[in-house]
Amino acid sequence: MKESLLALLTRRIDYAGLFPPAALPMRSAVEHYASYRAGPDAWALARFVVPINRLDEFETAAEPHRNGTPWPLSVLAQASDAATIEAFTIRLAGRASIDTVEARAAHVDEVAALAPLGAAVVVYAELPVRDDPTPLLAAVRSHGLRAKIRTGGVTADAFPSAAQVARFLAACARLGVVFKATAGLHHPLRGDYALTYDDNAERGPMFGFLNVFLAASFARQGMPEETLVHLLETRDAHEFHVTPEAVSWRGHTLTTATLAADRADLAVSFGSCSFREPLDDLQSLPLP
Repeated sequence: MKESLLALLTRRIDYAGLFPPAALPMRSAVEHYASYRAGPDAWALARFVVPINRLDEFETAAEPHRNGTPWPLSVLAQASDAATIEAFTIRLAGRASIDTVEARAAHVDEVAALAPLGAAVVVYAELPVRDDPTPLLAAVRSHGLRAKIRTGGVTADAFPSAAQVARFLAACARLGVVFKATAGLHHPLRGDYALTYDDNAERGPMFGFLNVFLAASFARQGMPEETLVHLLETRDAHEFHVTPEAVSWRGHTLTTATLAADRADLAVSFGSCSFREPLDDLQSLPLP
Protein backbone atom coordinates (compact mmCIF):
# COMPACT_ATOMS: atom_id res chain seq x y z
CA MET A 1 0.00 0.00 0.00
CA LYS A 2 1.32 3.44 -0.92
CA GLU A 3 2.63 5.71 1.83
CA SER A 4 -0.16 8.24 1.34
CA LEU A 5 -2.82 5.61 2.05
CA LEU A 6 -0.83 4.33 5.01
CA ALA A 7 -0.83 7.88 6.35
CA LEU A 8 -4.58 8.05 5.82
CA LEU A 9 -5.40 4.77 7.59
CA THR A 10 -2.79 4.17 10.29
CA ARG A 11 -4.60 3.33 13.57
CA ARG A 12 -7.80 4.60 12.01
CA ILE A 13 -10.24 1.68 12.40
CA ASP A 14 -11.95 1.31 15.77
CA TYR A 15 -13.17 -2.27 15.81
CA ALA A 16 -16.88 -2.42 16.66
CA GLY A 17 -17.65 -6.06 15.97
CA LEU A 18 -20.20 -6.16 18.81
CA PHE A 19 -22.46 -3.77 16.96
CA PRO A 20 -24.79 -4.19 13.96
CA PRO A 21 -24.71 -5.28 11.29
CA ALA A 22 -22.08 -7.80 12.48
CA ALA A 23 -23.42 -7.97 16.08
CA LEU A 24 -20.94 -10.69 17.03
CA PRO A 25 -21.01 -12.45 20.39
CA MET A 26 -18.45 -11.00 22.81
CA ARG A 27 -16.13 -14.01 22.64
CA SER A 28 -16.05 -13.92 18.82
CA ALA A 29 -15.44 -10.16 18.69
CA VAL A 30 -12.62 -10.46 21.23
CA GLU A 31 -11.02 -13.31 19.31
CA HIS A 32 -11.22 -11.33 16.08
CA TYR A 33 -9.61 -8.29 17.67
CA ALA A 34 -6.83 -10.42 19.15
CA SER A 35 -6.10 -11.90 15.73
CA TYR A 36 -6.07 -8.46 14.10
CA ARG A 37 -3.62 -7.18 16.71
CA ALA A 38 -1.28 -10.02 15.80
CA GLY A 39 -1.86 -9.80 12.05
CA PRO A 40 -0.03 -8.01 9.23
CA ASP A 41 -2.55 -5.15 9.11
CA ALA A 42 -2.35 -4.30 12.81
CA TRP A 43 -1.02 -0.87 11.78
CA ALA A 44 -4.58 0.12 10.79
CA LEU A 45 -6.22 -1.11 14.00
CA ALA A 46 -7.20 1.28 16.78
CA ARG A 47 -9.52 0.58 19.73
CA PHE A 48 -11.95 -2.16 20.69
CA VAL A 49 -15.38 -0.57 21.11
CA VAL A 50 -17.60 -1.91 23.91
CA PRO A 51 -20.74 -0.71 25.75
CA ILE A 52 -20.11 0.00 29.40
CA ASN A 53 -22.78 -2.49 30.48
CA ARG A 54 -20.75 -5.29 28.83
CA LEU A 55 -17.38 -4.60 30.48
CA ASP A 56 -17.67 -7.59 32.81
CA GLU A 57 -18.45 -9.80 29.82
CA PHE A 58 -15.45 -8.34 28.00
CA GLU A 59 -13.18 -8.97 30.97
CA THR A 60 -14.08 -12.67 31.01
CA ALA A 61 -13.74 -13.12 27.24
CA ALA A 62 -10.43 -11.25 27.07
CA GLU A 63 -8.73 -13.19 29.87
CA PRO A 64 -7.11 -15.77 27.53
CA HIS A 65 -5.65 -12.92 25.44
CA ARG A 66 -4.05 -10.94 28.26
CA ASN A 67 -0.47 -11.25 26.97
CA GLY A 68 1.16 -8.28 25.29
CA THR A 69 0.45 -4.58 25.57
CA PRO A 70 -2.85 -3.49 27.16
CA TRP A 71 -5.85 -3.39 24.86
CA PRO A 72 -7.06 0.15 24.21
CA LEU A 73 -10.81 0.39 24.72
CA SER A 74 -13.39 2.93 23.63
CA VAL A 75 -16.43 2.62 25.87
CA LEU A 76 -19.96 3.73 25.06
CA ALA A 77 -21.04 5.39 28.29
CA GLN A 78 -22.70 8.44 29.79
CA ALA A 79 -21.76 11.16 32.24
CA SER A 80 -22.81 9.15 35.30
CA ASP A 81 -20.44 6.25 34.52
CA ALA A 82 -17.21 7.80 35.81
CA ALA A 83 -16.95 5.51 38.84
CA THR A 84 -17.46 2.37 36.75
CA ILE A 85 -14.78 3.47 34.32
CA GLU A 86 -12.30 4.21 37.09
CA ALA A 87 -12.93 0.88 38.84
CA PHE A 88 -12.47 -1.07 35.63
CA THR A 89 -9.24 0.79 34.81
CA ILE A 90 -7.77 -0.03 38.22
CA ARG A 91 -8.87 -3.67 38.11
CA LEU A 92 -7.52 -4.36 34.60
CA ALA A 93 -4.35 -2.27 34.80
CA GLY A 94 -1.79 -3.74 32.43
CA ARG A 95 -4.38 -5.76 30.51
CA ALA A 96 -6.87 -3.21 29.13
CA SER A 97 -7.17 0.54 29.28
CA ILE A 98 -10.24 2.71 28.77
CA ASP A 99 -8.70 5.75 27.14
CA THR A 100 -11.79 6.88 25.22
CA VAL A 101 -15.47 7.35 26.00
CA GLU A 102 -18.21 7.91 23.44
CA ALA A 103 -21.51 9.39 24.57
CA ARG A 104 -24.51 10.96 22.87
CA ALA A 105 -25.24 14.62 23.40
CA ALA A 106 -28.15 16.30 21.65
CA HIS A 107 -28.11 19.55 23.63
CA VAL A 108 -25.50 21.98 24.91
CA ASP A 109 -26.20 21.04 28.53
CA GLU A 110 -25.65 17.37 27.70
CA VAL A 111 -22.27 18.27 26.24
CA ALA A 112 -21.41 20.17 29.44
CA ALA A 113 -22.41 17.15 31.55
CA LEU A 114 -19.71 15.09 29.82
CA ALA A 115 -16.94 17.54 30.68
CA PRO A 116 -15.93 15.89 34.02
CA LEU A 117 -15.19 12.62 32.19
CA GLY A 118 -12.67 14.53 30.08
CA ALA A 119 -10.35 14.86 33.08
CA ALA A 120 -9.47 11.16 32.85
CA VAL A 121 -10.20 10.04 29.28
CA VAL A 122 -10.74 11.39 25.78
CA VAL A 123 -14.46 12.05 25.32
CA TYR A 124 -16.30 12.01 22.00
CA ALA A 125 -19.75 13.59 22.08
CA GLU A 126 -21.95 12.05 19.39
CA LEU A 127 -23.92 14.94 17.92
CA PRO A 128 -27.03 15.02 15.73
CA VAL A 129 -26.35 16.57 12.34
CA ARG A 130 -29.82 16.95 10.83
CA ASP A 131 -29.69 20.57 11.98
CA ASP A 132 -26.64 22.84 11.98
CA PRO A 133 -24.27 21.32 14.59
CA THR A 134 -22.21 24.50 15.00
CA PRO A 135 -23.61 25.46 18.46
CA LEU A 136 -23.00 21.93 19.75
CA LEU A 137 -19.51 21.84 18.24
CA ALA A 138 -18.72 25.16 19.89
CA ALA A 139 -19.78 23.64 23.22
CA VAL A 140 -17.64 20.57 22.54
CA ARG A 141 -14.65 22.81 21.92
CA SER A 142 -15.27 24.98 24.98
CA HIS A 143 -15.27 21.92 27.26
CA GLY A 144 -12.16 20.38 25.72
CA LEU A 145 -14.02 17.41 24.24
CA ARG A 146 -14.17 15.84 20.78
CA ALA A 147 -17.08 15.25 18.42
CA LYS A 148 -18.52 12.16 16.79
CA ILE A 149 -20.70 11.89 13.70
CA ARG A 150 -22.89 8.91 12.86
CA THR A 151 -22.59 8.44 9.10
CA GLY A 152 -25.00 5.56 8.66
CA GLY A 153 -26.78 2.55 10.11
CA VAL A 154 -28.66 -0.57 9.11
CA THR A 155 -31.59 1.28 7.51
CA ALA A 156 -31.55 3.91 4.78
CA ASP A 157 -33.09 6.58 7.01
CA ALA A 158 -30.11 6.33 9.39
CA PHE A 159 -27.83 8.00 6.87
CA PRO A 160 -27.38 11.77 6.87
CA SER A 161 -27.22 13.59 3.56
CA ALA A 162 -23.93 14.50 1.93
CA ALA A 163 -24.74 18.16 2.59
CA GLN A 164 -25.20 17.46 6.30
CA VAL A 165 -21.90 15.59 6.50
CA ALA A 166 -20.12 18.35 4.57
CA ARG A 167 -21.54 20.96 6.95
CA PHE A 168 -20.29 18.97 9.95
CA LEU A 169 -16.80 18.54 8.46
CA ALA A 170 -16.55 22.22 7.56
CA ALA A 171 -17.64 23.28 11.04
CA CYS A 172 -15.14 20.95 12.72
CA ALA A 173 -12.35 22.33 10.55
CA ARG A 174 -13.43 25.92 11.16
CA LEU A 175 -13.74 25.52 14.94
CA GLY A 176 -10.73 23.24 15.37
CA VAL A 177 -12.78 20.34 16.78
CA VAL A 178 -11.30 16.85 16.56
CA PHE A 179 -13.81 14.18 15.56
CA LYS A 180 -14.40 10.54 14.77
CA ALA A 181 -17.05 8.90 12.61
CA THR A 182 -19.03 5.73 13.03
CA ALA A 183 -21.45 3.47 11.15
CA GLY A 184 -21.80 2.93 7.43
CA LEU A 185 -18.13 3.32 6.48
CA HIS A 186 -17.28 -0.24 5.52
CA HIS A 187 -16.21 0.74 2.01
CA PRO A 188 -13.63 3.21 0.71
CA LEU A 189 -15.91 4.89 -1.84
CA ARG A 190 -19.49 6.11 -1.99
CA GLY A 191 -21.78 3.53 -3.54
CA ASP A 192 -24.93 1.44 -3.23
CA TYR A 193 -24.30 -1.46 -0.86
CA ALA A 194 -26.20 -3.94 1.27
CA LEU A 195 -26.95 -2.27 4.61
CA THR A 196 -26.69 -5.54 6.57
CA TYR A 197 -25.17 -8.97 6.03
CA ASP A 198 -28.56 -10.64 5.56
CA ASP A 199 -29.15 -12.45 2.27
CA ASN A 200 -32.10 -10.20 1.40
CA ALA A 201 -30.69 -7.03 2.91
CA GLU A 202 -31.96 -3.60 1.95
CA ARG A 203 -29.51 -1.71 -0.25
CA GLY A 204 -28.79 1.96 -0.21
CA PRO A 205 -26.14 4.64 -0.76
CA MET A 206 -23.36 4.51 1.83
CA PHE A 207 -20.50 6.93 2.40
CA GLY A 208 -16.94 5.88 1.68
CA PHE A 209 -14.28 6.37 4.33
CA LEU A 210 -11.90 7.63 1.66
CA ASN A 211 -14.44 10.29 0.63
CA VAL A 212 -15.15 11.33 4.21
CA PHE A 213 -11.58 11.66 5.46
CA LEU A 214 -10.28 13.34 2.34
CA ALA A 215 -13.21 15.77 2.60
CA ALA A 216 -12.26 16.52 6.21
CA SER A 217 -8.72 17.39 5.18
CA PHE A 218 -9.90 19.52 2.27
CA ALA A 219 -12.35 21.27 4.61
CA ARG A 220 -9.40 22.25 6.75
CA GLN A 221 -7.82 23.78 3.66
CA GLY A 222 -10.93 25.87 3.07
CA MET A 223 -12.71 23.88 0.36
CA PRO A 224 -16.29 25.21 -0.01
CA GLU A 225 -19.08 23.02 1.33
CA GLU A 226 -20.66 22.55 -2.09
CA THR A 227 -17.38 21.10 -3.37
CA LEU A 228 -17.12 18.88 -0.30
CA VAL A 229 -20.57 17.54 -1.18
CA HIS A 230 -19.34 16.57 -4.65
CA LEU A 231 -16.35 14.79 -3.11
CA LEU A 232 -18.53 12.94 -0.62
CA GLU A 233 -20.74 11.76 -3.48
CA THR A 234 -17.91 10.67 -5.80
CA ARG A 235 -18.21 6.98 -6.70
CA ASP A 236 -15.61 6.60 -9.45
CA ALA A 237 -12.18 5.48 -8.26
CA HIS A 238 -10.62 6.95 -11.38
CA GLU A 239 -11.37 10.45 -10.09
CA PHE A 240 -8.75 9.86 -7.39
CA HIS A 241 -5.02 9.74 -8.03
CA VAL A 242 -2.75 8.15 -5.45
CA THR A 243 1.03 8.39 -5.29
CA PRO A 244 3.39 7.77 -2.36
CA GLU A 245 3.59 11.54 -1.86
CA ALA A 246 -0.07 12.57 -2.14
CA VAL A 247 -3.73 11.79 -2.85
CA SER A 248 -5.58 13.94 -5.39
CA TRP A 249 -9.21 14.36 -6.40
CA ARG A 250 -10.20 16.42 -9.45
CA GLY A 251 -6.97 18.39 -9.26
CA HIS A 252 -7.16 19.07 -5.51
CA THR A 253 -4.19 17.55 -3.69
CA LEU A 254 -3.37 16.47 -0.13
CA THR A 255 0.20 15.54 0.69
CA THR A 256 1.09 12.48 2.72
CA ALA A 257 2.34 14.74 5.51
CA THR A 258 -0.98 16.62 5.55
CA LEU A 259 -2.97 13.38 5.68
CA ALA A 260 -0.90 12.15 8.63
CA ALA A 261 -1.29 15.45 10.48
CA ASP A 262 -5.04 15.60 9.94
CA ARG A 263 -5.43 12.01 11.11
CA ALA A 264 -3.70 12.98 14.35
CA ASP A 265 -5.53 16.18 15.20
CA LEU A 266 -8.66 16.55 13.09
CA ALA A 267 -10.32 13.37 11.78
CA VAL A 268 -9.00 10.64 14.06
CA SER A 269 -10.80 7.37 13.38
CA PHE A 270 -13.96 5.57 12.34
CA GLY A 271 -15.83 2.75 14.00
CA SER A 272 -16.56 -0.31 11.89
CA CYS A 273 -18.06 -3.66 12.81
CA SER A 274 -15.70 -5.17 10.22
CA PHE A 275 -11.96 -4.66 10.20
CA ARG A 276 -11.20 -6.66 7.07
CA GLU A 277 -13.91 -5.29 4.77
CA PRO A 278 -12.60 -1.69 4.62
CA LEU A 279 -9.02 -2.80 4.00
CA ASP A 280 -9.86 -5.51 1.47
CA ASP A 281 -12.16 -3.20 -0.49
CA LEU A 282 -9.47 -0.51 -0.57
CA GLN A 283 -6.91 -2.97 -1.91
CA SER A 284 -9.32 -3.96 -4.69
CA LEU A 285 -9.88 -0.40 -5.96
CA PRO A 286 -8.35 0.56 -9.31
CA LEU A 287 -6.73 3.69 -7.87
CA PRO A 288 -4.39 5.17 -10.51
